Amino acid sequence: MDITTTDLGLVARVAHLTKAYGSGAGRVVALNDVSIGIRAGQFTAIMGPSGSGKSTLMHIMAGLDSASSGQAWIGDTEISGLTDDALTVLRRRRVGFVFQSFNLVPTLDIEGNILLPFELDGRKPSTSEREWIDRLVEALGLGQRLRHRPSELSGGQQQRVAIARALATRPDLIFADEPTGNLDSRTGREVLSLLKEATRGYGQSIAMVTHDPIAASYADRILFLADGRVVEDRGPSTAEEISSFMLGMERVA
Repeated sequence: MDITTTDLGLVARVAHLTKAYGSGAGRVVALNDVSIGIRAGQFTAIMGPSGSGKSTLMHIMAGLDSASSGQAWIGDTEISGLTDDALTVLRRRRVGFVFQSFNLVPTLDIEGNILLPFELDGRKPSTSEREWIDRLVEALGLGQRLRHRPSELSGGQQQRVAIARALATRPDLIFADEPTGNLDSRTGREVLSLLKEATRGYGQSIAMVTHDPIAASYADRILFLADGRVVEDRGPSTAEEISSFMLGMERVA
């Protein structure tokens, strides 16, 4: 019997993943035979210098891009061969996203933005989901802001809305792409603490792409990529340890 992703304690994984652009002399390999899994209930940081393949890896794992070869699963669903429509439904129901640019809908109020995943799925939250959303709103300090528009909120508040939206449907996995990139250091720390609490308090699984050692220091696990390959897989580390390793990578390069 085949061992499934969930049997392995993972929420997503890729096997022998390769992604190349162009052909002939102009061919660029962004990912080169990568095999990794994202563990359930864990905050994973994916790091590497520009061009290392970290964003490409996230996009393929999230079903936003396709691989040149290899396989990818979300839960026990292999997404490599799914149609665009099937991928859209799967992402909507099982994956959450937190982007650097927030990606809130300016014409919707805060509650409308948080409930958007349900609206797109053509349904209303169940009683238990509504209770969960109320807990999120309270935990993120958004209770007095539900009738405001995004433009009336600070950057940190907008990112909190994006986190609430990503967590609202309790997806299998949340991908965060440089979630603190547009925030000041204090607000960035608050957002990172909230993401960490999502894994500790709610058992959420989060994969965060970042180039920032301080952001990565909040993670339970850190994957380092270089030239399209995973070169290090380590547990919690300080910002200083991460910076030292990154500097060493650059010297080798």
